[in-house]
Amino acid sequence: MSGTLVNDFFAGVESRQNAWPAGRADLHWHLLFDTETVHKKLVAPYRAITHRPGLAPVAAPWLHCTVLHAGPVAEYREQQIADIVERVAKECADVAAFDLTFDRPGVGTVAVECAARPGEPARRLWEITARVDAEATGGRYPLIPAVYYPHVSLAYGTTGDVRADRRELKQALSDHPGEPVVLRADRLCLVAQSHDRRHITWTPIAEVTLQ
Repeated sequence: MSGTLVNDFFAGVESRQNAWPAGRADLHWHLLFDTETVHKKLVAPYRAITHRPGLAPVAAPWLHCTVLHAGPVAEYREQQIADIVERVAKECADVAAFDLTFDRPGVGTVAVECAARPGEPARRLWEITARVDAEATGGRYPLIPAVYYPHVSLAYGTTGDVRADRRELKQALSDHPGEPVVLRADRLCLVAQSHDRRHITWTPIAEVTLQ
């Protein structure tokens, strides 16, 4: 039975080899989208799925497509962050904005998520941000994610008296209406991001516009 349950996403990031503990702000690069569109097309339509026991739903202002999870903010110098932003902006000068098509949600081992396509333009941003960060820090931090595919999470698995059952979620999704959603990726955002073992939030640091 335990193999059918959605695992606790936050316990996973806290217990992995390169842990991300609750309350610690780490640098993240994200693709962020229009909040009203996200709410209308991704958040509200799946509320009956994401608000089930054992899941922590993601509100529209915090829905994000992660590009890179870098190191703890406190371990970067202010000028170092400024230099990273400047270099990323320079390398993205010829990167055009692009559309991402987010598929209907699927149930993963730790989240309800929507995979996106095409992966190549988003992967290019992952490669740029990862290379710039590694060069600026001497490769001090691991590559997270190590293999990149664009996606957004609509809800995270949590630990509690009740845990979500993947089979039941898949059954519910099979009867739930919904179509793929196209979102415009036109800005790459650097944020100081933390979690409280249930929700992910952040403070904006910088934004790179994709032309």
